[in-house]
Amino acid sequence: MSIATKTGDAGETALMYGRRRQKMDRRVEAYGTVDELNAALGLARATTRIELLQRTILSIQEELVILMGELAVADEDRERYRRDGYQAVTTTMVDGLTRVVDDLEQNHHISFKRWATPGTTLNGAALDVARTVCRRAERRVVGLATSAEYVNPESIRYLNRLSDVLWLLARYAEGSGLGAGSQ
Repeated sequence: MSIATKTGDAGETALMYGRRRQKMDRRVEAYGTVDELNAALGLARATTRIELLQRTILSIQEELVILMGELAVADEDRERYRRDGYQAVTTTMVDGLTRVVDDLEQNHHISFKRWATPGTTLNGAALDVARTVCRRAERRVVGLATSAEYVNPESIRYLNRLSDVLWLLARYAEGSGLGAGSQ
């Protein structure tokens, strides 16, 4: 089987379980933007040798796969998704991000200088790009939630908290002296 299925040539794509939607559909926009966020985080992870950043980013990327899966399910298939044993974004996941915020603020020396001007290090800049994509993903998911379609409220909380984490990680990368731009 080829990656070029040609089933999207007319501007449609398949959700999980095969339901077809236009590629500009709100649900497709939401999970597609989370996919962009995951790719941006992959770049951020690839541009650092800092173990704390690598570990934290990889953990977030694994959770984003859960979020993308949940967003890629039509309302009519939500019960099937649950029955098939797929995970959903949980309060525990949001609380995990809050613990990362608390740890970074309390136990690491993060400078709040230059917070509005990304680019001190390559890794910090990559994390800031990921943060802005995260904010866009949050807007897309909120937009989906304001339509007639279901969105897990924890997904919105997760993305909101994640943007805080990414801002702090970018500041940490800039202050560590170990970002890819200074290696």
